[in-house]
Amino acid sequence: MSFSQLTNQTAHRPWPIPPSPWIMTQRWSDLVFAHWPIPADALRPLVPSSLHLDTFEGQAWIGLVPFRMSNVRPRFVPAMPWLSAFPEFNVRTYVCANNSTDPAISKPGVYFFSLEAGNPVAVSIARQVFKLPYFRANMGLQHEEEPNGWNAYSAKAIHYRTERTHLGASSAQFRGSYRPIGPTYQSEPGTLEYWLTERYALYTVPADGRVLRGDIHHLPWPLQPAELEIEFNSMAVASQIDLPDTQPLLHFAQELDVVVWPLSHKVENS
Repeated sequence: MSFSQLTNQTAHRPWPIPPSPWIMTQRWSDLVFAHWPIPADALRPLVPSSLHLDTFEGQAWIGLVPFRMSNVRPRFVPAMPWLSAFPEFNVRTYVCANNSTDPAISKPGVYFFSLEAGNPVAVSIARQVFKLPYFRANMGLQHEEEPNGWNAYSAKAIHYRTERTHLGASSAQFRGSYRPIGPTYQSEPGTLEYWLTERYALYTVPADGRVLRGDIHHLPWPLQPAELEIEFNSMAVASQIDLPDTQPLLHFAQELDVVVWPLSHKVENS
């Protein structure tokens, strides 16, 4: 499927794609969602007051998301090996434009506390164009092939590491391994896993106080149950977030193609 054909499949979306042309493609691969519940009152001071904190049955959630980016390129421009592929690691929560119960109005999306990337040029472009808190990092992602196919769904473990190197930024590190442990499925609307993963916008509030929304589009997530072994993790603490001492809720996705629109001003109650 071409990226242009991708935008013809929209029935699963909670609101229509923007009428303007998309500007960028991305492919997200070898991704694990690791989610922890966080009391909304504890998270509210860390999210700009101009955004509505989104919760599921009154509970806020923090996601740590390591993955691999590829085919990162502007529309009509070919991918460039030195710029278009690199590891990325996100620390995120969930917000809405307003408190409407209609997702077509509230446009639920993602708010990023931090985004690490293993390419300094990509970090600079993303900070300038998308106004997101990207940080330079020394990162690595390695597949470990098991000789006997150590589970029925994937013969590879994914070993992932990141260490923030961004000048003037707080220290942040992660080392761990993850893998899928079950068959692929799509989440059902109304479930927690759907609420956590099926998000078609990001929100950012730059220094001038404007609330900006960036729309994205992709097919429904091809999720798999997953295992994660964390060797070291200070990614959330670097954003002043204390994770609970519990096992995270885990979902793996092998690959997903995405198209991206430019930032737009969020309009209340629109």
